[in-house]
Amino acid sequence: MMGKTKLWAGLLVLALWGCTAAAPSPTAAPPEPGTPPATQAPAVTTAAVRPTAAATPTRAASPTPAYTPVFFAVIGDFGLAGPAEEGVAELIHAANPDFIVTVGDNNYPNGDLDTWDANVTTYYGDYLEREAFFPAWGNHDWGYHRKRLPGLEKVPYLPEPQRFYEFVRGPVHFFVLDSNWQEPAGIKVGSEQARWLQERLALSTTPWQVVVLHHAPYSSGRHGSQTLLQWPYAEWGADIVLAGHDHTYERIERDGLFYIVNGIGGNPSLYEFQEVVAGSIFRFNEDYGALLVWADATTMRFEMHTLQHGVIDAFTLTQGE
Repeated sequence: MMGKTKLWAGLLVLALWGCTAAAPSPTAAPPEPGTPPATQAPAVTTAAVRPTAAATPTRAASPTPAYTPVFFAVIGDFGLAGPAEEGVAELIHAANPDFIVTVGDNNYPNGDLDTWDANVTTYYGDYLEREAFFPAWGNHDWGYHRKRLPGLEKVPYLPEPQRFYEFVRGPVHFFVLDSNWQEPAGIKVGSEQARWLQERLALSTTPWQVVVLHHAPYSSGRHGSQTLLQWPYAEWGADIVLAGHDHTYERIERDGLFYIVNGIGGNPSLYEFQEVVAGSIFRFNEDYGALLVWADATTMRFEMHTLQHGVIDAFTLTQGE
């Protein structure tokens, strides 16, 4: 964004592969917001200057408010009752984040109301009750040839129009998109939904802007990159793009922006990688887990926690002066 420079530090915790690491203890105290657990601190980091998009809309100047740090979890492709989803839910509850954001496929196979409680409420009902569960809608939530999303009836607190929406928590402004072909507002770069995102990003005044959607704009997984969704997110002012759809974890850098594929939240079917896309930094498909994120006004710390391999990827975005 105009006048904003970011630094990132990336960590690939390759040494943890092949060994077994248990999920965080349910009795362990949750980490302080904005501070990663000491046991997961990286031993080695590298830093580089992220290029600044040249045509980002300029935001009106305003006094810098004080922001309360937040701690949240991101899961995707999780909503299929069973041991994998149960394990990830236990990991999340042990970490005790303030809220949960999903990148879709919350309720397999067809997003029906009669499977919602078994697939979602059983594991995350406490977050739903306190209105701290914010889902994006995937292809399995829409089902097939459906003209409405029954799952929305179970999450009535979502901002309008519910299928795509925005909300702010602390220093983070979230923009949750509906990337499905059924979306009436469209999914192409010139669509009503894309114009909404561009306009809302331009008006955002929080330190961080996070875009969330189901279908990954860039991915080396089975489904691959979704070209219709390769919008100019960096140019419009996004700081990171979180997606799913492919049942893998991947971190990709394109145009100075990180794109995360996080589809290992509980569906027991994990995907093989196909042709590796340009900018792919890290890929993993051996376990299930959740992305844990600590954010304050100056940093966002991302850690991908898995059930058997511990932290397999970690990186930090830092605000420039």
